[in-house]
Amino acid sequence: MHFIIHLLVDAFAVWLVSAILPGVSVKSFGTALWVAILLGLINATLGWLLKFLAFPLNWLTLGLVNFIISVFMIMLVDKLVKGFEIKNFWWAVIFAILISVVNNIVFWIF
Repeated sequence: MHFIIHLLVDAFAVWLVSAILPGVSVKSFGTALWVAILLGLINATLGWLLKFLAFPLNWLTLGLVNFIISVFMIMLVDKLVKGFEIKNFWWAVIFAILISVVNNIVFWIF
């Protein structure tokens, strides 16, 4: 049950942030749900592997490398999902920050 709630909150965050940012577009809430699922799967597999391999560099940069890896995971999902578009790297950076903020606010409230 916790997984489903987390997935729906992530999809809501994707949908909300895409409505705010002009450089990000999501076709529908179903697309946002699909983006949330893929983003979770990619971060749990490929993202985990990249973060593990980049640990020494991440330690030196105080976590900046983890953030950059997350941005690239978002850009990868952009290439995989039709109906989800991010115009460039900087929109992906802003999208990652806002997704994190929205998720933290929603989970803090509930």
